[in-house]
Amino acid sequence: MKQFTVGAETEDRRLDRWLSATFGRISMAQAQKIIRQEQVRVNGKHPRADARVRAGDEVRLYIPDEWFEPPERRPDPFYGSFRWKLDIVYEDENMLLVDKRPGLLCHADETEKVDTLVNHARAYLYQKGEWLNEKGAFAPSLCNRIDRFTGGIVLIAKNEAALHALDQKIRAREIVKQYLCIAHGRFDRETGLLDGYLTHVGRRVEVSKRPAPGAQRAQTGYRVLCQRDNLALLECELFTGRTHQIRAQLAAAGHPLLGDAQYGRAEKGGRQYQALYAYRVVFAFRSDAGVLEGLKGKSFAVKSVPFAREYFPEFDPAKAR
Repeated sequence: MKQFTVGAETEDRRLDRWLSATFGRISMAQAQKIIRQEQVRVNGKHPRADARVRAGDEVRLYIPDEWFEPPERRPDPFYGSFRWKLDIVYEDENMLLVDKRPGLLCHADETEKVDTLVNHARAYLYQKGEWLNEKGAFAPSLCNRIDRFTGGIVLIAKNEAALHALDQKIRAREIVKQYLCIAHGRFDRETGLLDGYLTHVGRRVEVSKRPAPGAQRAQTGYRVLCQRDNLALLECELFTGRTHQIRAQLAAAGHPLLGDAQYGRAEKGGRQYQALYAYRVVFAFRSDAGVLEGLKGKSFAVKSVPFAREYFPEFDPAKAR
């Protein structure tokens, strides 16, 4: 018999997955078998098949000693040689905040399988020795996604406890994501709320003022930071998270984004991407955040937003309130 204590980094993982990830010689099938055969006790009790472990749980295993021996590790040729490139805004033992450049995909699609943000992040952590890409082990995961041609902060969980906490806080709207954008036209009000309903039509969304079958309600708050030459630099906050929400709602209000040919108009001089950037994140926790508790009340911003620097050089994203 050997006894082990569950660490915070594997909190809320299914017991069979915890066994397989912790002891490399135990497969998922073997883990489920020894649970059924009552060769595992958690806090002195025989667990159910769907049991989840908690930080501090005492796990006793009544299995042959050779099952505890680490398996032979083989280097990962892909992540070991991948030339990663990341602009890291913040990092601790649980998570990364990364400034994704416009044009980079978060995950692979039919146009690109290799050069993705998730591969850059995993290669970085693999080469640091923080992630080993072992069988059954947690793989660093993106907790939010940004359109390919939008830049800005993406949250990346390094372990399962962080993934669970980030997902919970995002759903509870206790992680606030703020965007910078440049819109056409002048705004008469310093602040406002865009409230409507979005319906998917092909690769676009259409905005309506009234509910309709299949439509999702979308609310976007905005604040005018600077105005010049019929352009306005806005800070936007999403109160709902819908596809193309900021772009579509501002265009419907008569203020399409600079460079947004899909919802606005093609620009002279050929801007490559729409002027939209997820520039700041605020950890506005109202309840216990588990392994993220130390971030409560903190905010992080990117160092620079290229289009803002070009059109409104007086604006400093790091000093924005």
